[in-house]
Amino acid sequence: MQQKIKGTHVILKDGEDINRALRRFKNKIEESGILKTLQKKEFYEKPTTERKRKKAAGRARFLKKLEKQALPKKMY
Repeated sequence: MQQKIKGTHVILKDGEDINRALRRFKNKIEESGILKTLQKKEFYEKPTTERKRKKAAGRARFLKKLEKQALPKKMY
């Protein structure tokens, strides 16, 4: 009977190099977003700063969307 392992894990395959397994583990951590949440929680961010950051990100997304929808500039 196999034991269920919770969380992010990598099982070494027969004859697999440890460096390759580490690379797979790093990729899984990156995909799960664990590293980003840890970096966010490393320092306290004031609520006003958080709102300001999110508002700026939303504005940047909106401007990018408008830029995509805009007609191409005329080439004279």
